[in-house]
Formats: sequence, C-alpha cells, structure tokens
Amino acid sequence: MLKKRFRFTNIVNDIPLNYKFYLIYIVGVLLPIMIINLVLLGRITDLIKSREEQNLEISLERARKDIHDFIEGGVAVSYTLSTDKNLYEMLDRPYRDSIDFYGAYDEELRDRLNSYMPVNNQIERITVFTANQSIVSGGNYQAINAKIRTSGWYRQAESSSNQVVVTAYRISENSNTNSTTPMLSIIDWMDHYSSFGTYEKLSRIDLDLSEVYDIIVREKDYLSLYLVNEQNQIVMSEASGYQHVTDEPYPLFTQPEDGEQEVHILPIGTANYLKGWRIIGITQGERIAQAVLDIRLYAAVLATTVTLLTSAFIYVMLRSYNYRVKRLARHMQKVSNEKFELIRIDEGRDEIGGLIHNFNRMTSRINSLINDVYKLEIQSKNLEMERVQAELNFLQSQMNPHFLFNTLNAILVVCTKNKYDDVTDIIKSLSKLLRRLLRSKEDLVSLQEEMQFIEMYLKIEKFRFRDKFDYQFEIEEQALAYKIPKLSMQPLVENACKHGLQAIEGLGVIRIKAGVREDRLQITISDNGKGMETAKLKELLNNIRTEDSSSLNIGMRNVYRRLELYYADQVTFEMISTPDEGTAVSFGIPLKLLERIHSSGGEGKQ
Repeated sequence: MLKKRFRFTNIVNDIPLNYKFYLIYIVGVLLPIMIINLVLLGRITDLIKSREEQNLEISLERARKDIHDFIEGGVAVSYTLSTDKNLYEMLDRPYRDSIDFYGAYDEELRDRLNSYMPVNNQIERITVFTANQSIVSGGNYQAINAKIRTSGWYRQAESSSNQVVVTAYRISENSNTNSTTPMLSIIDWMDHYSSFGTYEKLSRIDLDLSEVYDIIVREKDYLSLYLVNEQNQIVMSEASGYQHVTDEPYPLFTQPEDGEQEVHILPIGTANYLKGWRIIGITQGERIAQAVLDIRLYAAVLATTVTLLTSAFIYVMLRSYNYRVKRLARHMQKVSNEKFELIRIDEGRDEIGGLIHNFNRMTSRINSLINDVYKLEIQSKNLEMERVQAELNFLQSQMNPHFLFNTLNAILVVCTKNKYDDVTDIIKSLSKLLRRLLRSKEDLVSLQEEMQFIEMYLKIEKFRFRDKFDYQFEIEEQALAYKIPKLSMQPLVENACKHGLQAIEGLGVIRIKAGVREDRLQITISDNGKGMETAKLKELLNNIRTEDSSSLNIGMRNVYRRLELYYADQVTFEMISTPDEGTAVSFGIPLKLLERIHSSGGEGKQ
C-alpha cells in the first residue's frame, strides 16, 4: 500500500506544471460546476413542474368559484322574486283593460324588478312571465303565448324536474335570419304561494355572458377553460366569445387527442340546478415547456458566467504562480552557467515571492563576493605596478638637490642685484615648492599646508600668464585642520590651468573652495575656461575611473586612484562642465575618515 502511494506521488510529481494547472482547473472547478448545475437543473425542473401544476389547480379553482358565485347571485335574485307575495298578487290579478294594468304597473311593478340590477351587475335582464293574458306584454313583464311555449329555454325548464333551472340556449335577434346569440339564464317556477296559483308564473334572469368570458380569458395564461353544461355542450370558451353570432348550435366538448395536454374537470357546484355543469381546463403544454426552457437558459447563462469568472480568477492566480516559478527556474539555470542575474519582477509577499527574494539576495551576495575577490587581485597587481613605476620614476628623476638649490640661489642673487623683483618672487616660490617636495616624507598633510603649496604653484602660473590669469580662494577656517593626501589638489589645479584657461580670450580665473558639507570635507576646483561637451565629459570620467587611461589625464586619474585607495568607495568624485562656461571638479571625503590637527598641536582622528 505504501509503495502504491509513493508510486502515485511520483506520477503526480512527474506531471509538468502547466498540465497540473489544467487538471486543477478541470477537476477542481469545471467538473464540479457542471455536475452541480446538472443536479440543480433537474431539481429545479421538477420544482417548476410542481409549481405549474399548483398554479393550474389554483387557476381552475379560481375560475370555478367565480362562475359559481356568478350563477349563485342570479339564483339568489330569482329566489327573492319567487317569495315576493305582492308580486304574486299583481300577477294573479285580472285587469279590465290596459289602462287598469298600466295604473297598477306604475304603482307597483315599474321599478320592482329593476331595483335588483345595480347590486347584481352580472344580471343582464330580469323578465317575469305569466299566463295572465290581461296584462300587457312589454319590458320586464310578458304574457305567456304560443311562441314562448315553443322556445328552447321554456322547453328546457318545462322538461326539468327542478324548481330552479340553469340553462344555456340561443335566441334569434332577427326573425329574418337563422343567426342566433348565446344566452345563459336562470329560470325559476313561481309557485311558492298556492293561494296565488290561478295563473302559471315563472321568472327568467338572463346573465351577462361577458362576465363569464372575462373569467375564462383571465386564466388563459395557465389553462384553456371551457364552461360545459349537462349536455356536454361548450357554453363558453376563449375561442367562442360572448357575442358570437352564429347559426350553429353549441359545440360538443371532446377530449384532446394530444397526449401532452392534460384535462382537468371540476363541477361548478353541488346544487341540483348545477348538476352536470362543470368547468374543464386543458393545460398548455408549451407553457411548462417554456418555463423549463427559460430556467435551463438561465442556468446555462449562470453556469457560463460563473465558469468564465472562476476561470479568469484561477488564470490570474495560476499565472502569478506559474510565471514567477518559471522565471526562478530560468535564472537558477543561468546561475549554473555562471550568469548571476537578478530576477527583475515584482516579487510579491507570498512563498514564491520569498523564494525570489532569497534567490536575489543569494545571487547578489555570490556576485559581490566574486567581484570583491577579483577586485582585490586586480588592486594588488595595480599597486605593485605603481610601486615599481614610482621607483623607476624616482631613479630617472634623481639629481643632486644641492646643485639645484645652489643654482637657484645664484640666479636669485643676480636678480636681486639687478632689482628684478617679479623674477625674485617667482624664484623664491619655486625654491620653496621644490624644497617642500624634496623634504616632506608624510603622505598626509593638512589642508592648510596643501593650500600653501597650491598658492606657490599659482603664483608661478600667474607669472607665466600675467594679466590673463587670476585665482581666488574660499576656504572655511574649520576645514584647514583636516589632513588629506599630499598633492591631491595640485594636479586638478594644473589641469585647470593647462586645459581650461590657455584656449580662452580674456581673464581666466581659477576658484578653489573648501568647506564642511553634510559631514564631508568638500573641495572644489573650478575655472571659467572653454569647458567641454557632455559626450567628452562622459568619456573623460570613464577614462579616469578605468585602468585604460591615456597620458593626457593621468594626473587626474592618479588623484582619483589615490582617493579611492585611501577612502574606498566612500569618497565622491564629480565633474561638471558646460561648453564656453567652464569646468568644476570636486571631491568629498567623510569627516569620520579624516585625521585632524587640533589647536594644541596634537593630531588625532575625528
């Protein structure tokens, strides 16, 4: 079992990273979404069908109740008329003539029936029929004649054994045509009082079929409804309409042949006069199918949206992981090939970001160690070469200092006798300058001593250039006590005189500034000479900072090299030049690295 588990783990470990991500997406995201949607879709489809079945039952029961209440309202009016004793008396009374009848009509009968109409809006008309031939037929009161006795509604009422009859029939609006209009009426035999049984009496309440039609049409979104009487005739449906004039009788209801349509039947009521009357509802199969289709479309859109959103989210997450891991793998391969390149991307703060951060630190450290060892080897070789070169230069330039000073003293005596004052001062400065060079054994001198040397050098240069040359000192008092490498300023001043001022017309000025700036001794030598272009300045700086330096700028390179040897990378060396405006060379040394001469005459580090 343990071997199998290890074998499975090895198989997983051997799968490439991209394929792992695809498997995670398919098995962990896409497949669960599809399964969940299919299961939920089936469940929701069943719920929709159940809900639609309930809606159908509610719709059918609502229509049945409304039609039942509609008929019962008419029956209630007919019952009220059948128990109206005064109405019986007026209908049983013999009238001498029409005037006698109209008199009784105005007093008792005119508004007796119409008073029921406002509170029963389902009633279209109320008519009372009597066999009393002394009344005048018209309006709501009619004398029964042969035409009435042969009418369809009268025959249905006469053939029924019920006191109240609900009947559907058709009447002809025009005797010249066979077209008929559907009617729904409630007929009640008025024989409640035996004492007023002289004449046959009955009431007919015609119901407004438009109300029944509105009920049926109201439910058409759920069911196709049919109002069917005891003879299985369709009295009202959505297709028939309530003002449909035709010469055809009521159609018979037949079961639909389409097996997908379900038939629901409910009796209108339990009363004898409603026996056989029923409301039939036929389901609209396309409604349920449409509802199911809608939910499936909704589920498909929802599943697609969720899939796209999750896919985009997982893509972003996995891309962040995959991209950085691949970059890390490529750079590790480069390290094996001795290419110590850093990973230049946003590392992030997760585990991969931690790996990249540690890799960059490790690479930088290895590269730094390699460079340090390499630089130390190069520096040691350069120092050895410079030492040998210095010894050679010293041997080549070695001469008898007594001969040189004796010669200068002889020239000085001659100039003094002849009163050559300018030449005398220059020879004195030159003598002091040479004496200092030959006498001083220390490599570090105070800035004050270095400035004295620079001043003697500039006096000689001023004698050389005369009125075309001048110099200015801006030296802070506190800076004079700090020690700097000997001759670290003279080559820069010499370079300014040689390359900066010789090619200009007018007065050339050299300015030397020294002061303490932000815990550094900052020294600047500037001139108002011809300056140089940016490209040439970059080339000069590159030559100074590399070993491949030409003899044209060896003095400046030696200054830079000595400062770098003394103070490593903590010294700053800068050059700024503008064509036709001049050049400024400055270097800054941290005060913590400098020795200082105290006022008591002692020396020590700051």
